[in-house]
Amino acid sequence: MDLRPYLNRWVILGAVGVTAMLLIITLIIIGWTSPRFSPNVGFAPADLTMIPAPTHTPQFVPTPTVNPLLATPVAGDASIAIGGYVQINGTEGDGLRIRASVGLSGETVFRGEESEVFLVRDGPQTADGYTWWYLVAPYDETRAGWAVADYLAVVPSP
Repeated sequence: MDLRPYLNRWVILGAVGVTAMLLIITLIIIGWTSPRFSPNVGFAPADLTMIPAPTHTPQFVPTPTVNPLLATPVAGDASIAIGGYVQINGTEGDGLRIRASVGLSGETVFRGEESEVFLVRDGPQTADGYTWWYLVAPYDETRAGWAVADYLAVVPSP
């Protein structure tokens, strides 16, 4: 098959012309859609979210209240009892280390937050100069461990 009649000067010039036109159209489209380079940007505002620093919360000091059924005070560590509820108090927002075993050498299981309420399940036991109670979170049985009575205040059952 002889291709010479199809490869004459007009076919080649037409192909080069169509190619040049497509190249020019492509460059124009790229130029219109690409961002413009600005060498002198100056000040560029940024999105910034300000989060205020925590404020000091006044420390809660438990005051003895009278339970009309028992007619005895229900605040203070003397009234902590198995089956009762206690609240972490007096840590100044630092929380209380809840440990796997009695004593300061016991592994810390988790940190109880200030004002968090727990159910007393066992105790008291004495170790390292402190009285310890076994606490369980009423909403999550996995949050359980031994805590020092000095940072617990009795609260009424929910």
